[in-house]
Amino acid sequence: MAYFRRTGATTFDPTEHVGGAWRTDEQHVAPSLGLLAHLVETDRDARGRSDLAVTRLSYDIWGTYPLREVEARVSVLRPGRTVELVEAELWCGDRRAITLRAWLARSSDTAALAGGAPPPVPGPQDTPGWDPAAVWPGGFIESIEVRRDLVEPGRGTVWVRTDHALVADEDASPLARAAGLLDAANGMSVREDPREVAFPNLDLTAHLHRSPTGDWVGLDTTVTFGPSGAGLTHSILHDEHGPTGALAQSLVVRPM
Repeated sequence: MAYFRRTGATTFDPTEHVGGAWRTDEQHVAPSLGLLAHLVETDRDARGRSDLAVTRLSYDIWGTYPLREVEARVSVLRPGRTVELVEAELWCGDRRAITLRAWLARSSDTAALAGGAPPPVPGPQDTPGWDPAAVWPGGFIESIEVRRDLVEPGRGTVWVRTDHALVADEDASPLARAAGLLDAANGMSVREDPREVAFPNLDLTAHLHRSPTGDWVGLDTTVTFGPSGAGLTHSILHDEHGPTGALAQSLVVRPM
């Protein structure tokens, strides 16, 4: 079963696999992030701009939203010959849920110049399996396979993948599928028990130096809590061939 079923040109119904982790009657944002990335790429291809690759995904999360039909809107904010800025929004009823701004840049051959990436981490085959349902509830958590090496609370390497499509009967790119798993970074290497401390993220930004491939998404993650209610989750992103970029999420830390 997929995370969403298309109900119209711009509308989608969430399935049981979208159930949230903080509250199971709300949507987990992770599949929505993947959905918006998929729609940005679908719009790009429909406009004949498949020469452009996504280099940044910057999401702002406006708040929680229930397990109800959502509507997506995509627009080009800054058209260009070699770079574009595209905005995609997700609405649930009359409430804005997520805004994505994505930079797209023309692909070119810079293999002779490539360098400077962080070292790779042990792959999923060398990382022990872990059941995230031991910490988190919800349909999304149940839908993913996780491997984890937790060095200490708030510091670890996680590999995550899913067998479920983003949208039923639609092909999504490896980038869009990866985008649908990125929000797991904040929940897989936790500093504190989420039953005792809430630390929802307000945003998620991923910068990419190459497009990911394959099914596994690697998250080499550090979680930091500050002294005045703010926090940061930072991850180096990997696929099985090595690093692909970096991710950051700003947190609101709330002892319960």
